[in-house]
Amino acid sequence: MAGKKKDIILQIVVNNQEHWEEVLSTKGIIVVDVYQAWCGPCKTTVSLFRKIKNELGDDLLQFAVAEADSIDALEKYRGKCEPTFLFFAGGDLVAVVRGANAPLLQKTIIEQLEAEKKVLNHGLDRNVIKDESLLEEEEEESPVAAPTEDDELVPSGKSYTVAIIKPDAVAHGKADEIIMKIQEAGFEILASEERTMTESEARDFYKHRAGEEKFLELAQFMSSGPSHVLIISKSGEEDVIPTWREFIGPTDVEVARKEKPESLRAQYGTEVLYNAVHGSNDREQASRELAFFFPSFKLQQQHTEESASKTPERTLALIRPDVLRDRKDEVLKSIRDAGFSIAMQKEIMLTEQQVHEFYKEHVDQEYFLALQQQMMSGPVLALALVKDDAIKHWRSMLGPADLTEAMNEAPDSFRARFTPKETSVNQLHGSSSPTEAENEIHFFFPVEQTLAAIKPDALEEHRDEIMERIQAAGFTISQIKETQLNKDMAEEFYKEHKGKPFFDQLTNYMCRGPCLMMILTKENAVQEWRSLMGPTDPTEAHSSSPESLRSLFAKSVLQNAVHGSSNLNHATEKIKFIFGDIEMEGASNEMSFLKDATDGDQQSEENGENTSVDESKAEPPQENS
Repeated sequence: MAGKKKDIILQIVVNNQEHWEEVLSTKGIIVVDVYQAWCGPCKTTVSLFRKIKNELGDDLLQFAVAEADSIDALEKYRGKCEPTFLFFAGGDLVAVVRGANAPLLQKTIIEQLEAEKKVLNHGLDRNVIKDESLLEEEEEESPVAAPTEDDELVPSGKSYTVAIIKPDAVAHGKADEIIMKIQEAGFEILASEERTMTESEARDFYKHRAGEEKFLELAQFMSSGPSHVLIISKSGEEDVIPTWREFIGPTDVEVARKEKPESLRAQYGTEVLYNAVHGSNDREQASRELAFFFPSFKLQQQHTEESASKTPERTLALIRPDVLRDRKDEVLKSIRDAGFSIAMQKEIMLTEQQVHEFYKEHVDQEYFLALQQQMMSGPVLALALVKDDAIKHWRSMLGPADLTEAMNEAPDSFRARFTPKETSVNQLHGSSSPTEAENEIHFFFPVEQTLAAIKPDALEEHRDEIMERIQAAGFTISQIKETQLNKDMAEEFYKEHKGKPFFDQLTNYMCRGPCLMMILTKENAVQEWRSLMGPTDPTEAHSSSPESLRSLFAKSVLQNAVHGSSNLNHATEKIKFIFGDIEMEGASNEMSFLKDATDGDQQSEENGENTSVDESKAEPPQENS
């Protein structure tokens, strides 16, 4: 029974000298996680210890956590940041493992348990040790010298990525074998370095993942022993990064073994965190990581000039009501054909107040009343367009603001092509400067916060992959909490569904295991998160949004991996329910300015947040047993 399992104490908590002496008198092997009060025990290893304990089922194996500051016998371990595991048998120290190195911990536990059984059963001598490394640590803390090479490591125009053979693979003695496989696959190793990161360096290296719950565990693991840092390239590859990531396989080792059994992670990884190798996600990250490990690296002048010649930027485009109603698809196709990416879009009804605010510099013009009437005659489509020199290109494509001039002088312009003849107001808008573009984008797509949840089954099976995709989509994880909902909490969380056929199934499912609750922050966060999630029904998601989270990770309409708020009111309510009264980040006043417009479009969702269960289905979704 799930409830009873939680009552079993895996690790004895030792917090004074008397208790320490009592614990050491325990028969068998006891593995002690020595920790500092300011950082707490190492959570990374708990699942490993639980797994070993369940598999071995041996009463001679015990685990404990001990705070160094409160136990006299552990005085020499005070102030040490690195996770330290002491193995005791019969009150004597028999082994020490530093760092959250899962393979090494598992190997040591099994070896020491077998050795202690021989002591108890056959009277063999116990191999008692002293922790000599306590004196050596001060000598080992000297900083790693930066490379002294002045030559560039990567030739001009050559694509590269940073690869890391992680401490787990190095500890297993697999580094040379992995390097051989890399070279056999046609990759060129331009530079390599063995390096043991400090925990501070590991935190800095992975700071883009600081919002994740496992961030500290990751930093501790990556600083637990030496890694091999490589600069990888491949002849004939315009961009080596996708090729390298394909070669190393999915982040989750179990997924890698099923989908990419020949990948490095499938062959050498043990679990998500201990997945043997690292690879940069994109060129920007590769450049940052290269500078981190090889600070003497310099970009060649040709590459610098190439980069400087490209200035990707954003601009706001508005499609006004008449064209939106009659020629929306045609305009959007023309925008995409011109090489623009649509980063964000929102179809809204503007109020008189909002029109005055957006066009405040035009209020005194004689054409303003006609413009206001046009802007309020129906929904407007706001687009954030991205392209090199986007502002200049978009305004060039729009043509003159005066319709007569556009018809006569620029008949191929958007305003000439798409504005109806019977209207006096042109139907397309574009920002005129970078400052105006950012202000206008912020007006229609203010920084928002939304509640997101990874549901129980997806949290267990796909947590790291989902988190990676959230961060890759540009969301900031402002708050994060793993929560086990009880029945009352689940019913309150989904109270808008109460009385519907699937309500009991939904709330029971949400109580199955922990959920990961997050506050996500981004421009247009509510809509952007809903877009990343995809349709409620994974079958629909497969066809309409194949890269969405539900297409990739959902099992059914009920077990559809993730949850998200349907609008700003809903987001605020649910954030308060899960996280309490916290100070909302972002421009909360500005978020509410467009709230009336957006809520009108989502009224059908207000009383039925459609990210959980498709309400149009007459029968409740069937829950997998």
